[in-house]
Amino acid sequence: MSTATLKTTTPPAPAHPLREFWHYFSANRGALTGLIIVLGVLLVALFAPMLAPHAPNITDNAVFLKPPAWQTGGSWTYPLGTDAIGRDILSRLMYGARLSLVIGLAVVTLSVVVGTVLGLLAGFFRGIFEIAVMRMMDIILTLPSLLLAIVIVAILGPGLMNAMLAVAIVVLPHYVRITRAAVIAETSRDYVTAARMSGASRIRLMFSEILPNCTAPLIVQASLGVSTAILDAAALGFLGLGAQPPSPEWGTMLADAREFVLRAWWVVTFPGLAILITVLAFNLLGDGLRDAFDPKLKR
Repeated sequence: MSTATLKTTTPPAPAHPLREFWHYFSANRGALTGLIIVLGVLLVALFAPMLAPHAPNITDNAVFLKPPAWQTGGSWTYPLGTDAIGRDILSRLMYGARLSLVIGLAVVTLSVVVGTVLGLLAGFFRGIFEIAVMRMMDIILTLPSLLLAIVIVAILGPGLMNAMLAVAIVVLPHYVRITRAAVIAETSRDYVTAARMSGASRIRLMFSEILPNCTAPLIVQASLGVSTAILDAAALGFLGLGAQPPSPEWGTMLADAREFVLRAWWVVTFPGLAILITVLAFNLLGDGLRDAFDPKLKR
């Protein structure tokens, strides 16, 4: 009688979280495209002094409204043409990427920090404090975002810093509501109850136990919030309430080019395309992050 040989097979090791995240993220072609564009804009912003053919604010009286290089009268010295006072548009777009990314990241950082703290406190302590915070956020949400930003900048005065603060206040309610909802959902879970029974303090419960499990929706909202911040800051710059001339901010470039729309299409088209492509890239990136973080969307 022969004995069968038992073969033991070890179960496959679970995938690393980062590898699993990249698997689902890379399955979204739009998200990959957005990531590539965002990285490209970031590299252009970082190396603008080396990549830009001219200084962004130097004027030349001999090349007012010079068309792009491929049009009649254009020159490869100014590949995308010049504006009404002879400044190179390509160079200003490259330096403008710096301002736009700084605006987006600064606004998102400020609103995420303040919104996370307020959402944590409102979701953890509840009661009167929660009602006061959430009613204030509801009031902000009832007002049109751009109109509210204009009012805030009109009170504080025009300028880049005030515009960034106004946009941060406008987008703040989204982070407060997301954090509060996530905190309320997490506080009822077993690991929070176990930590509370073991004598964990409220600060440890909030920042060591609950907050790390609320980061996924915040990361997704932050990536989408960068595009909103860039759009709102460009709108304020277009209205003359954001970055002030001669700053090469894309919204300010559009404002300076309004009167030349019919006779020099390039002074309006290229800053508008820069805003469009950058905002679209961040939106695609945010969609990919949402798909990768949300287990309900994983196939």
